[in-house]
Amino acid sequence: MTLAARAATQRGVDALLTLAPLFAVAFGAASLLPLQSEPVLIGLLLAEGQPAWLLVLTASIGNTLGSVVNYALGRAVERFRSRRWFPVGDAALARAEAWYRRWGRWSLLLSWAPVIGDPLTVVAGVLRERFWIFLLLVAMAKTGRYVTLALLTLHVI
Repeated sequence: MTLAARAATQRGVDALLTLAPLFAVAFGAASLLPLQSEPVLIGLLLAEGQPAWLLVLTASIGNTLGSVVNYALGRAVERFRSRRWFPVGDAALARAEAWYRRWGRWSLLLSWAPVIGDPLTVVAGVLRERFWIFLLLVAMAKTGRYVTLALLTLHVI
């Protein structure tokens, strides 16, 4: 193996070791696990080991896919609602459902927000929001949050 090939392989391994944990934490933060992806993203942005756009893209995809899990759980809410591991309690689900009924699908633009974001994504499934609309609005919200966080972290804004 040439020196250039070894260097390229090492860069790929380094990227994987950086991006996989970020993806996992972002995914977990949007689904069943009580995680926060923002500190991980900020740390990686400040370390400057990977391009900021790649870190934002990885976190956005992971967080959006975590919300897709919530949506799927919402579609099956009656089957899973009483389970201990279900990510949203009855009170939070009722609050999110009232919010969703009042503001409609546009409330999914708040899917990035703490406390109400995860319940909103579950409620979108409960109320049978069209999947592609759900995915588009949630991806916009999650990506917008990470872009803003990256810009603030890197002192661009």
